[in-house]
Amino acid sequence: MTAMTPLDAWTATRLGLPGKRLDRQILENYQLDKLSATVRFAVANSPFYRKHLGQSAAAGIRTLGDLTSLPFATATDLRSWGAQMLCVSQSRINRVVTLDTSGTLGEPKRLWFTADDQSLTVDFFQAGMSTLTRPGDRVLILLPGRRPGSVGDLLAQALARLGAASLPYGWVTDLAAAARFMRQSRADSVVGSPVQVLALARYTTGRVDLAEFPRTVLLSTDYAPGALIREVERLWGCRVFDHYGMTEMGLGGGVECEAHSGYHLREADLLFEVVDPNTGERQPDGCEGEVVFSTLTRRGMPLIRYRTGDLSRILPEPCACGSSLKRLDRLGGRLDSILRLPTDGTLRLSEIAEGVFAVPGTIDYTATVAVDGHRVKLAVSVLTLGGRSSMWETVEAELERIETVRNARAAGCLELRADSRECDDGVLPVSGKRLFRKVT
Repeated sequence: MTAMTPLDAWTATRLGLPGKRLDRQILENYQLDKLSATVRFAVANSPFYRKHLGQSAAAGIRTLGDLTSLPFATATDLRSWGAQMLCVSQSRINRVVTLDTSGTLGEPKRLWFTADDQSLTVDFFQAGMSTLTRPGDRVLILLPGRRPGSVGDLLAQALARLGAASLPYGWVTDLAAAARFMRQSRADSVVGSPVQVLALARYTTGRVDLAEFPRTVLLSTDYAPGALIREVERLWGCRVFDHYGMTEMGLGGGVECEAHSGYHLREADLLFEVVDPNTGERQPDGCEGEVVFSTLTRRGMPLIRYRTGDLSRILPEPCACGSSLKRLDRLGGRLDSILRLPTDGTLRLSEIAEGVFAVPGTIDYTATVAVDGHRVKLAVSVLTLGGRSSMWETVEAELERIETVRNARAAGCLELRADSRECDDGVLPVSGKRLFRKVT
């Protein structure tokens, strides 16, 4: 029988019901109260929200469904009006995070967090990590953690509460050095970004004498293709759990349980919606759309109906673990990572990722697009490991299995070219978010 996600008990405790089964109606009543309070607080303290929502916005929130009467907040709002979204004095801010979004012109996004805001994240991390770690475990953290309040630092605080030892390492740039550290530390669990964990799994398998591989892995910070997850599980013989979150959410949004069937959501702190990307209308459960969230407990910089750009759906059926929490399906990609083809079809970068990581030896890729009249030229460049530099034909063949690619090439409107190069001496470049890079 699948163990229930620990987020249920954690959420019940946050609602003041420790030791009791989480009740959906009580949770939604709590969310309504917190939402109304957040709207009132934001309007009273933020110049942006005072103008954006209007003085009487909270009066119109009588049910959770009334949330749809409020306008969306966007990444453009964050870049343009971030400081005016702040709801407390600068003296109460514990950490400011600046996000330089790849491919975006203009001001970066900045987010402000109080110490209490970050404490809530540690609380969530503690509950989420208890899904895959036990007291006494040694957890290798392949995320930035030197600065107080950084993701690695908050995760280390959460692990200490669990009685687990954190092994902070940071981003992996030298696979040999990371493998030596991993061998010496004898990690029971690893937390890192999907591409870096895959690269380390490929590098250590058959090359480094590890006493034993990690028992569990948590992937975070980026989209994790199913093909990549299966490869890490195959190489290390471990169980891989996927986490959904973004800095705007306060880093934590949801995490898989042992059923591996969607992310159980952080509903004590966040209220999620899925909307039609074009009309903004709320989608019924089971239908894909853009993920939107509202913070319920944040004080420094609340976000109300923030559009993430991520594509997913709320899963309508109950989880096998028996949880009362809503689940978000694994991401279907991002709105800014959809290539529209002259055949009226679309190609998602997530489809490219699935094809690339299904090829043995691949550890990363880039996709470049050029439009020449009614013809699209797609170039996929793959980074490989283990003496597999000449594998472009294999990559092309795997991408050809994508129906949209096959149809567009048959219609003569898509030119596909793949190339590959080997990771030099195990030096792994730190790549940003993956997008279709458009060139002229």
